[in-house]
Amino acid sequence: MSLSQDSMAVLSYLKSLNSAQLKAVQHPPQIPLQILAGPGSGKTKVLTSRIAHLILHHKFLPSSICAVTFTNKAANEMKERLTKLIGKEKTAEVRMGTFHALCALFLRKYASSIGLEGNFTVCDAEESKKIITPFLKKYKDDLAAKDITLKEATVLAIISKAKAKGLSASDFHHDIRIRSHAPKNSSDSQISSSTVNDIDLVVAEIYEDYEKTLRKNNSLDFDDLLLFGVKLFTENPTSVKWCRHVLVDEFQDTNVTQYALMEAIAFARCVTVVGDPDQSIYGWRSAEVGNLARMQKDFSSTEQIFLEQNYRSSSSILKASLAIVAQDKTRIQKSLHTSHPVGPIPVLRSFSSEQMEASFLAGEIKRIVAHMGGALNWGDFVVLLRFNALSRTIESALQKEGIPSRVLNGHKFFERLEIKDLLAYLQLVDNPQFVPAFVRAINTPARGIGEKTVSELLARADKSKVTLLDLVEKIHNGKIPDIKPPVRRKLASFVPSIRVLRNLASENTSPSDLIRRLVELIGYEDYLRKTQPDWDTRWENVQELITFASDVQSDLEDNLNLTVTAEAQQQETDVAEAPRETPLRLFLQASMLSSEGDQSKEGENEKVTISTCHSAKGLEWPVVMVPAVEQGTFPFYRTDDAEEERRLLYVACTRAQSLLYLSHATSRKVAGETKTKELSAFVSSVIKEDPTLFFDRPAMFSAPERKVICQVLNRPDPDEGEVTKRITEYNKTSRNRASEYEYDHSQGSSQGPQFMTFTSSGTWNSLNAHHQSSSSHLHSSTTSGPQHRPIPTPQRPHNVSSTFSSSLVPSNTVYSSIPPVSHTPVSHGIHAASTAPKSVIPSARPGIQGIQGIQPLQPIQHIQPTQPSNAALPVVGIKRRLGMGRVTTTGYTNKKFKPPT
Repeated sequence: MSLSQDSMAVLSYLKSLNSAQLKAVQHPPQIPLQILAGPGSGKTKVLTSRIAHLILHHKFLPSSICAVTFTNKAANEMKERLTKLIGKEKTAEVRMGTFHALCALFLRKYASSIGLEGNFTVCDAEESKKIITPFLKKYKDDLAAKDITLKEATVLAIISKAKAKGLSASDFHHDIRIRSHAPKNSSDSQISSSTVNDIDLVVAEIYEDYEKTLRKNNSLDFDDLLLFGVKLFTENPTSVKWCRHVLVDEFQDTNVTQYALMEAIAFARCVTVVGDPDQSIYGWRSAEVGNLARMQKDFSSTEQIFLEQNYRSSSSILKASLAIVAQDKTRIQKSLHTSHPVGPIPVLRSFSSEQMEASFLAGEIKRIVAHMGGALNWGDFVVLLRFNALSRTIESALQKEGIPSRVLNGHKFFERLEIKDLLAYLQLVDNPQFVPAFVRAINTPARGIGEKTVSELLARADKSKVTLLDLVEKIHNGKIPDIKPPVRRKLASFVPSIRVLRNLASENTSPSDLIRRLVELIGYEDYLRKTQPDWDTRWENVQELITFASDVQSDLEDNLNLTVTAEAQQQETDVAEAPRETPLRLFLQASMLSSEGDQSKEGENEKVTISTCHSAKGLEWPVVMVPAVEQGTFPFYRTDDAEEERRLLYVACTRAQSLLYLSHATSRKVAGETKTKELSAFVSSVIKEDPTLFFDRPAMFSAPERKVICQVLNRPDPDEGEVTKRITEYNKTSRNRASEYEYDHSQGSSQGPQFMTFTSSGTWNSLNAHHQSSSSHLHSSTTSGPQHRPIPTPQRPHNVSSTFSSSLVPSNTVYSSIPPVSHTPVSHGIHAASTAPKSVIPSARPGIQGIQGIQPLQPIQHIQPTQPSNAALPVVGIKRRLGMGRVTTTGYTNKKFKPPT
């Protein structure tokens, strides 16, 4: 490439940068630089442009530049962009990749200088487990005597965390011995200190044996790549003399070892790091947000440049997101701004239960798709969860609405290990012939019954023509001889547990109580604690399974009554009696139906995404919905770092491009027990200061609103004919759905449900508004307690006075036209729950550019209506029937059952 071509290339990539980006790219290479880049601010573009600038302008050799990323995906994206700027040949010379890949490259080349051989093998997790297995066996009896079960995965997880902190086997052993002599504390919610020390002392011993075996076999694990990389670059200056500049992406996620690695590679003291302390959410994974401050100390001339121009989100989403994270007064003060229009105000909704919350979100997804006329599809939506257990009600609600979904980087609720473990026991109790359930349950928790023993039991059962369960019960009772190797002693806890559960099931014990008894009988919480590194998350899933069982209990009772009726009818007509349905059997049926779905990986982009907030980092969607924004969830009740939890909610909100929904429930079932919930203080505190940040009604999706959303997404406006067509189709189904947008009947209003539909022009039409004659006395807005403070309904603008016909205004509400006013609503308070009936006039949605002639209507007073008779109310089915289809006007959708007469 000639000089003139170089100059043209320099001009081409510099022209597309904003002023802050340009400043970062042109920053002198010899001065250490921290680029603090907010979400959606173009950090990848800046990193690749800075590399190109070092090569094209400062004449650095491509091979003298080291660019470190956290994922191969990020490295590949940077390579693609860099290729467009400097060509494929020069891009290939840049030392670019993950920390692990970089270390592996140079360890091969300089292995002998640190006592390795160049042909060392890198062990994956499975190979590491195999190495650890014989060492763990030595401690099996001692651990069993203390009722401790320790698995290879847990040992590896503890060793990995030690290596992330730069602790060698001897360092870790020394640290554990010091801790073992410290005062011991215990609590109901935490594993006792003595148990922690017992486990850690064993792990410390295994760590040393594990490391010796790795060295003996000339092998390294993934963590060793970093540790030996630090050793190499620190002790062998020749190995890093090639490096003139180091660039590190996602610096806020680096741990102690990775920081040491960066410092060792930075032989020339020339460093550029990109990060955002507001997005530091991996402290539980040993990430150190303090590495930014540490760098300023270790590299004293470090300068900072802020990237505050956001190219992702609408202005209203950024405003709300920043208000949340800015509550952390210890954070580095920085802001975000965007050239995008204000856009629809983020929605904050309150519901009486998690089922209503999930139903609203699913229904709203369907409404948005219809009213956007094809501009948005299923793949444009994401539901972000604080932890996986929350996905169950969301998955169920989406399934009922016929909305396809996928779980990002995870399993759907009923596919998770801990859920399958418990269901296996219940399946075995219900159906002793079901071999897969027996095979799973017999060794959960581990009872030392291996595959060979199970095979022997299977052969014996086939020969005796009995079920596996019947066989082991007879062995346990001594009625038939034991097998070889003996299993009678190992069955001591299994058989009695099954018998207890079987007796309870025969007494029609509720499924939720069965599960509670099951986890108690087999000590499942302790089992998870001792065998799963992420045991706390898995235990939350167990609690959610109990909640699911409790949720379907009323349905099960109804179905049992229907079955009795059906049996009576059959006997009268001389039809053979059908097998009696039991609560357990119906629950298992419900869980099976809830878990069924398309497992194909094809068309994943055409499905609504369900993801944890952690997994969503670095990604973006046009529409983001975050349920359960409550105390105990944000921040998570087990957290030791509330500010990291605040940053996590900030990360979730900033994934949204055009529409953001936050929601919470005033009560939520936890392990089958209904508990009162409060809106997260992260949100309640900001709406106290600025009530305009959120509104409690969704957008109407008028033509101007659609235009703004498409502008943010850089998509063409939808065809108005298509919009009208889709809305018409949507409205055909909305008659069967009580309005989730304007009325929550659970809040205690005596007014009947309001059925509302929407038109393509953004107006609201009444489909089936049921109004009773109003009494003469006024209705006063009251609350049911201090924790239930209502969000006053803000005013909503409309375009022309004819938009709202008289039929839209309930007879118990008087409205007067008032002059245009400021869009600052009255304070939301903390909860949206209220005993007062909600207005059917939508809330104000300020900030939508292009809407003129606003003439809002303001409620003057509410008249308390008379209590309507039951006969006058429209019949609406609201109960689920084992997840089997959408509700009908009778409320019974399962064709197997008929309404009681």
